Amino acid sequence: MNFADLDLSKTYSYADYLQWKFEEQIELIKGKIFRMSPAPVVSHQKVASRLHLAFAKYLENKKCEVFFAPFDVRLIKNTASKDEEIFSVVQPDICIVCDPNKLDRRGCLGAPDLIVEITSQSTAKKDYDEKYHLYEQNGVKEYWIANPKGEEISVYFLDDNNQYKLVNHYELGDQIPVNIFPELIVDTNKIFDFNK
Repeated sequence: MNFADLDLSKTYSYADYLQWKFEEQIELIKGKIFRMSPAPVVSHQKVASRLHLAFAKYLENKKCEVFFAPFDVRLIKNTASKDEEIFSVVQPDICIVCDPNKLDRRGCLGAPDLIVEITSQSTAKKDYDEKYHLYEQNGVKEYWIANPKGEEISVYFLDDNNQYKLVNHYELGDQIPVNIFPELIVDTNKIFDFNK
């Protein structure tokens, strides 16, 4: 089967997703197919690499682990969900998982503690709308949207009502406290200075 043969109006599950062998990378959000963009531009890769490094250094010898795309995150109603009952499979640019029971050979089953999406003009609607609501509804505690072109990061954190609140909008020169790790500060100069 080719990607072009799919009926994009249908609802698909993780069981369907496992059967596909497309050249295109895709994600499922509430059963709907979203094509991922072609290979990211250099600034996207630099931001992803630097954020991953900042998190990985901090998490060394700790129980939480950091992962980067491609890495399947299956968002579920309960841990007993069968593949046919899972309708959201995403590949965040970066995610941190603190519960080792959520990790299996296929990726993460359940909500990571923190997700970073590195946005672009072609992915902004998905990152600020579909994924924002998906991550909020599934209990991802902290959600970062990094914009390499604008050299900025928006940080959202779940409040007591399980709704995202904007913590702050950080720009080049700012220090970002990581809400799930209060002792970790990310320096935006080290993330966005592309001359380094």
